[in-house]
Parts: sequence; C-alpha cells; structure tokens
Amino acid sequence: MTSDKKNISLLADIFVKHGLTNIIISPGSRNAPIIISFANNPKINTFTIVDERSAAFFALGMALQTGKTTAIACTSGSAALNYASAISEAYYQKIPLLILTADRPQHLIDVGDGQTIRQNEVFKNYVKKSCSLPLEINSEAEKNKCEQLINEAINTCISPRPGPVHINIPFNEPLYNTEEENFAGKAETLIFKNTLPDENVQQIVTEANRCKKLMILVGQAKPDKELNETINNISKHENIVVLSETTSNIYGENIIDTIDNVVSTLDEEDLKSFKPDILISIKGQVVSKMIKKFFRNNKPSKHYHISPSGEKMDTFFCLTDAIGANETEFIKSLSEKSTPVESDFSSLWKQRKNNVDLSRDEYLNKLGYSDFKVFESIINRLPEKTSLHLGNSTPVRYSQLFGSKKGVVYNSNRGVSGIDGQVSTAAGYSFYSDKLNVLISGDLGFFYDSNSLMNNYLKPTLKIIVINNSGGGIFRFIPGPDTTPNMEESFVAKHNWKAEYICKAFDIGYLKATNQNEVEQALDEFFIVKSKTQVLEIFTPSDKSALILREYFKVISKNI
Repeated sequence: MTSDKKNISLLADIFVKHGLTNIIISPGSRNAPIIISFANNPKINTFTIVDERSAAFFALGMALQTGKTTAIACTSGSAALNYASAISEAYYQKIPLLILTADRPQHLIDVGDGQTIRQNEVFKNYVKKSCSLPLEINSEAEKNKCEQLINEAINTCISPRPGPVHINIPFNEPLYNTEEENFAGKAETLIFKNTLPDENVQQIVTEANRCKKLMILVGQAKPDKELNETINNISKHENIVVLSETTSNIYGENIIDTIDNVVSTLDEEDLKSFKPDILISIKGQVVSKMIKKFFRNNKPSKHYHISPSGEKMDTFFCLTDAIGANETEFIKSLSEKSTPVESDFSSLWKQRKNNVDLSRDEYLNKLGYSDFKVFESIINRLPEKTSLHLGNSTPVRYSQLFGSKKGVVYNSNRGVSGIDGQVSTAAGYSFYSDKLNVLISGDLGFFYDSNSLMNNYLKPTLKIIVINNSGGGIFRFIPGPDTTPNMEESFVAKHNWKAEYICKAFDIGYLKATNQNEVEQALDEFFIVKSKTQVLEIFTPSDKSALILREYFKVISKNI
C-alpha cells in the first residue's frame, strides 16, 4: 500500500532501490502521504519520534553509525524549523541526511493558511542541495523530471562527500487516500571518482623532502583502519609530527594525542623549535582552542588542507591551498614518495608529551573530588570496545587531556559544537550498534535534550553519565564570563535541578553519586548492561572544579 500522491510514492520506491532503509518520522497531518508511503513499505524501517529536533539528531546518530543515508520526515510549518540544529550539524560534520518536509501547495503560502511558512530552500545555508517536487505528475515527461530530482538528491547525500539534502514536497488535500501499487521509478547511481592530483602531491613531496619540520593535524574523523595505518607509517619520519584528538579516532605510539597538554606548556622560547614550517590538515574540525591560537599567532610558512571535496577550510587563516583528494591516498602517497630528512622535530614533540603526561598523572594522584577526577575514573573504568559519546563544553575538552584509549570509538557533535541533541544523537547511534554506548554529558546539555528520552527506541546498551555541577561549568573556566556580574545567572545558569524524576517519567534506570567513593562504586555497576537505558548522575563541586582545571595547566607548565 502507498499514498495516491505520485510524487511521494515515486520517492519511496526510488529510496528503496538505492538500498536505503531507515526513516525517522514525526507525526503530522500534512506529511500523511509520506508516512503512508514509507511506513507501509516492508523494505523500509520506520521510526516515530514526536519531537522533530530530537528526531533529526536521532537520525544523525543512526546515519553516523551505519554510514548510510537516513531520512527524516515532518509536517509543514514550524515543524521543519525544528530540524535546523541537526541539519547544520550534519552539514559541518558531513553526515548524510535526507530531509523530507511536507508542504502546502504554493497558492496557500502567505495567505493566512495554518501551519504554513516559506519552506522552499529554508535550509539553503547548510544543506548540499535543495529541491521541491512537483505537486502533480500527469505525464511521462513530468515523471522523468521528478525521477531526476529524486536521484540527484539521494546521490548528493553521499557524493563527493556526505551531507544533508532537503526535498520539499507539496501536497493537496485529501491527504490520506491510498493505492495498492507503488508508482515505480528508476534509481540512477552516480559514482564519484576522486583522483589523486599528482602535480599537487609532487609539489608537496618536493617541499616535504626539504622540510625539517612538517606537521599533520587530524581533525574529527570516523574510525578508519587504513588511514590509521597510513598515519602511523608516516609518523615514524623524524621530521614529521602528527597531532590528533580523541575525536580523530587515530591511535599510535608516535601520535601526539593530548594537544592542549603539550601546547599549554610552550613559551616564547619554544615557538621556534615547536612550530612547523609546513602544516597539512585533514578531516574535520578540531576541538582545541589552544592549537587554533597557536597557529593563528605563529603561522606556518605553508598550510595545505586535504579533503575529497577540496573545501577551503582555512581554520588558521594561513591556507596555501586546498587539495581535492582522498585523505588516506594522499598521506600514503606522501609517505611513499618522501625521503628521510634528519631532524629532531618528532623527538622534541614526543619528549614534551611524555613529560607532560607524567606531570598530569602526578597531579591527578594528589587531586581531590572534582570534575577532572571524576573524568579520570570514567576513562579508567571504561570497558574495551566502547563507543564513547562526548557532550560539548567540558566533557569533550576533558577527554583531550587523557588522550585516546585504544579500542574506544569517540563521537561528538563537533560540526557546529552546540549542546543541543547530544543525547538524541547517542540514542540514534546506539540503535544499530552492538557495543556499549556511553554518553558523558554536562547537566545543561542533558536537560536541554531531555525529550530524547521520549523515545521508544532506547537500547539497554545506552548508558548516560550526567556530570551535574549546577550549571554550565565551561563558563567558570573560560576567560571572560568571570569578569562580569552576570556569570552565575546568565552564563552558568546556576540551578538545583536533578535528573532523577525525568528518568522516572520516561522509565529510565537511575543511579547517583556525590563523592569519589560513590562514583567508583557506581561505575562498576553502571557499565553492566541491564534491561533498559540507565542514567548515572554525578554531583560535583562547581566552583572547585573550575579552579582545579585552571591550576592544572599552571602546574604542568611549571614542571616542564
């Protein structure tokens, strides 16, 4: 059974023929033809989530985990606007989402009809492509045109690099009529071939072979075994330093994966030795503000950014060129064609990292109960082969201080870096994951996305840790808010809220801890998979935690 609206029946048919299977729908009336056409197709998995914002982030997490385009569908009007946060995150994190918004016919726009806004290209600033399907299909030519629009939209979700695409679909009433047979169409797949630009590679190889200080910076990335091996091979060169973050999902003994720890210790005398002459950046955004400041104030002579789409991501305001190439193939070619260059650049960075790691561990051994100590306990007890989801603000930053734990997959919404949707994203990711999925969230991030628990698809393997320090702890640490009289009320948003009754409302398991002993005891129990999703709320001292983190960077700098 399908809707009698030919535009959506055709879309559902082509969707399946492209091998796509998942759609997250939010209830509505104008999107009834979408619901009927997709939910009654046995080859499509249809999920219903009421809150459109949560639904979109859930889909984002599912697409991230499966690596396949996930669709979202909503009714007309303000419902579509609730998708905006997740769409922008998918755009900058390069995650394939297919956005289907039901709409009124054009003659009902701006005439006072209900649930009506100007929806065409409403997401144009943060989608790869927007299109609107025809209201009616009455000829073979109109069908061919509609097929072309649909195929282009679905293909654009993944080529040349993944991202969100918006299809706006107007419907006339009646909305609930059905037909038995699908309105069938053809799926046309475009294969995008990204060839390695030999001239660009050779130019950089020539420069690298004369360079004593070359650095590769890896931003946010999904786990990639081949890339990891390639990065580790090139990291053995004496003149090459590889910087990564936990969210880079790169592991290796020569990798500098605690950027803030190292960079925070560099003084004016260190700059000449530690600054690269050539910087090569790959993958997505970096978390570290310190490395951004370092490069913006101490610009390398040349900076090349490598990505399949050739985007000019000039994070440090010194971009020499953007190279359109597969990152793994580029680094592999660079490694194979480079000749050994005698240099102490690699050993200098590694020695500083080792010294700082020792200083960090000494500091933590003497440290009392605080956010930093709690994070250490979580990381140390985290089971192998866990997917760790890091909330923005302090959780993702604390993780960088410990470096990467082998076997752990690190995820975070660092495309736009907002706190909205972090629980929903972890829930969507965990649905098809066979691993333990642990989210570490701040209190405001959890409360902000508490509608994520209004969801029938939460898995027992999803574990949510809420570090409740009575507000936005990041604002007690970063410079600026503490110099205003508005810090506690308007920046930190100080509160006495607790997660316990939210968990009861949605039948979620709940544990709490208020001191270090309780934290360690609770974690031992918490990581055991029970019959349903669980929340562990850890109450930490707010003012003390900020002072401890500031003191930490002073201590490790003094000890170097």
